[in-house]
Amino acid sequence: MRLLRLALRSLRREWHLPELRTLAASLTLAVVALGVVATLATRIERGMLANAAELIGGDLGIGSPQRLPDAYAAQARDEGLSITRGAGFPSVAFAHEQSQLLDVQAADAAYPLRGKLELRGVRGDYIGHGPAAGELYLDHRALVALGLKPGDDVQVGGRNLRIAAELLRQPDGGELFALAPRAIMNLADAEQAGLLGAGSRARHRLLVAGEPSQVARWRAWAQAQKLPQGAELITPEQTQERMRTAFDRASAFLRLTALLSALLAGVAIAMAAQRYARRKTNEVALLRALGTPRRRVLGLLLGTLGALAVPASLLGVALALGIAQASWSFASTLFTSVPVDLPLGPAFAAAAMGVAVLAGFALPPLARLAEVPPVAVFRESMARRVRRFDALYFIPVLVALALIWSQAGSARMAGILAVSLAGVAAVAALLAAALLWFARRVAPGAHPALRLGLAALARRRGMSLLQATALSLGLVALLLLAIVAPALLEGWRRELPADTPNWFVLNLQDDQRAGFEQALGGLGAQQLNMLPLAVGKLTAINGRPIDQLKFQDERAKDWSDRQLRLSWTDELPPSNRVVAGAWNGPSPPVAEVSVDTMWRDMYALKIGDSMSFNVGEGTVQARVASVRQVDWSSFRVNFFLLLDPAHAKELPHTWIASFYVPRGNAESMARLSRDFGNLSLIDVDALLDRVRDIVDRVSHAVRWVLAFSLLAGALVLAAALAASAAERRHEAALLRTLGARRGQLRLAAACEFALLGLVAGLTAAFGAAGAGWWMGRAVFRIEGFVPPLGPLLLAALGAAFVVMLLGLAGTRKVTRTSPMQLLRDS
Repeated sequence: MRLLRLALRSLRREWHLPELRTLAASLTLAVVALGVVATLATRIERGMLANAAELIGGDLGIGSPQRLPDAYAAQARDEGLSITRGAGFPSVAFAHEQSQLLDVQAADAAYPLRGKLELRGVRGDYIGHGPAAGELYLDHRALVALGLKPGDDVQVGGRNLRIAAELLRQPDGGELFALAPRAIMNLADAEQAGLLGAGSRARHRLLVAGEPSQVARWRAWAQAQKLPQGAELITPEQTQERMRTAFDRASAFLRLTALLSALLAGVAIAMAAQRYARRKTNEVALLRALGTPRRRVLGLLLGTLGALAVPASLLGVALALGIAQASWSFASTLFTSVPVDLPLGPAFAAAAMGVAVLAGFALPPLARLAEVPPVAVFRESMARRVRRFDALYFIPVLVALALIWSQAGSARMAGILAVSLAGVAAVAALLAAALLWFARRVAPGAHPALRLGLAALARRRGMSLLQATALSLGLVALLLLAIVAPALLEGWRRELPADTPNWFVLNLQDDQRAGFEQALGGLGAQQLNMLPLAVGKLTAINGRPIDQLKFQDERAKDWSDRQLRLSWTDELPPSNRVVAGAWNGPSPPVAEVSVDTMWRDMYALKIGDSMSFNVGEGTVQARVASVRQVDWSSFRVNFFLLLDPAHAKELPHTWIASFYVPRGNAESMARLSRDFGNLSLIDVDALLDRVRDIVDRVSHAVRWVLAFSLLAGALVLAAALAASAAERRHEAALLRTLGARRGQLRLAAACEFALLGLVAGLTAAFGAAGAGWWMGRAVFRIEGFVPPLGPLLLAALGAAFVVMLLGLAGTRKVTRTSPMQLLRDS
């Protein structure tokens, strides 16, 4: 307790010192940066799951090709859960001698359990439930295609039904687009019409909703049962898979900005702690001379640090929660009206990480300070013993690596960032050492001011190396945030330009291609991408039947039971990149297949393996010739498996195409659907809008975190430049006493800081360019990303200029003080 009182008294007495204020500000910024992003990320993840539950219409469900046994519903009722039954199937609607293929969902009166069924009736918009017997809901595309309106009659499944309302929005199992216009009919009507009988193409569904603990118990019970063949759980986590790439990229951007901000704060903490330790040297030596044990001295120093850390970290938590709450008003619009409480855990976890950063970066100089011998009171040189090796200085490195590992979100990003920062530190130290070597040889014949500046750098060799390294690390983090991250975001945005394909078409026949292309030309369609589509089944790998093989990847069995979609093309599709092997030629001597990386990993395939497929009534055996990395977020027609054209063109097939049509063409697309009645037209505008919205939200969030990063960067610059302030003050006093003019000292300081800034700026510019290029390709998978070298080099020159100005500002007071006062203070 006495030691704590001494620590608090010491903190109160020394609070005016700029080093302690820098430590407190750096810790607060580290907690704020980490806390804001962690809180937002947790909230967004919860919002995604809650929103996904609204998308599927319940908290959990089971989908099956046949009606589920009553035991599942009975168990759900026993758990206190609400239930709803339904089924989805394709059907054709008839009205006024016209027909239209529909994607029909049969629902009972309890549907939906979660989310909203938005309808538009004769009297306006309203929220409803499943339609009553004899009624039907149709979406806008179906109404336009059939020329109907609410209140009209339509025939579906041989039954005349009244259109009770226009379907605006429904919980749809997470599918952001449908193969055909949508309709909802009464479940009893569908059963009486025979649409759900044996041999139908219906997919039955049982959805449940209730308290999380009740849902978890029912889920465990259902998983313990032997589900009917083809049945599977419908979970909220599965419904956002089409958005997973976008959310993963968003999370990576946010984590990167928070991590770099925290590392910036760590560098500032290390520099401030180093200067604080140097300032405390004489005081510690006096305490040791008076008989204070080394352990007690270290306890007093750590107590002072702890007394500083607690209020600073609590302030950071409060600021992080407040800013996260304000930022949620922007992010929450991604999840409609889903209520998500403010989580407190991530902010306090960020405080713990911030304290760990403070301890890791500040402990080495303070621990060494406790070892100052008592004789240092009389001989100052004893207080500055230099060790050849000190294991304590591994602590900041280990803390930085642990922070990178815990916050990066992926091993790949952690490795890239760690290697990049280590490389920047090494290059900065080497360049600074080369500059010092150059200074010793050039200084004697240089301009007097430049000679003084170079001599000052050479005299403080260790401090100059430390300053150059710290400045380089701080600047590379700032450049990654201020220049590279926006460039990455812009590259992501360019992946989805305004004319990104927003429509897909299935079931196009060979003899329809010319007429369909002509019709699209009349609509002003662009970016047409068309490939053949054959349906088959994987039967063997390397001659062994697929059902006799065992794979480590659990997905392999499921994919082996599915129908596969294969295609072929002469040229490599634009959103594909060969990462192993060679692309199939137009007519190889034996049949060849190119597989996606997911298939390679799932089935442990390698170049040269053989794969057998049943397609129609024939069999295709092909050699794996290449492996492709496919950009599935490109909204182009892509396939996991691509055969060579020479051995595949005779296979039974249809065509699949993607294209862009400007918005506001609903009636034209409806006419196109009527003219080509066998086609399935798929509108993906909603999905594109959602991805673009995510990019915009991430851009706003990055700007928020960048503001904290700029403050942390300013602290790094200030702490690095102030590290040698005491030595510079003493040197200035001697030079002024020997007759040096104020202008000469300013010019010498300008040369010294400009050289330091130039070394740090150039190192940081090339380090940020390399790290950005590496992360753009390996983490964010933005093809063709090239860091903006011009802005980076301009920023490097600007950094040198800023460092020079800050250095001059720091020495301004020294040059204006009389030599006698400077000597007295020194």
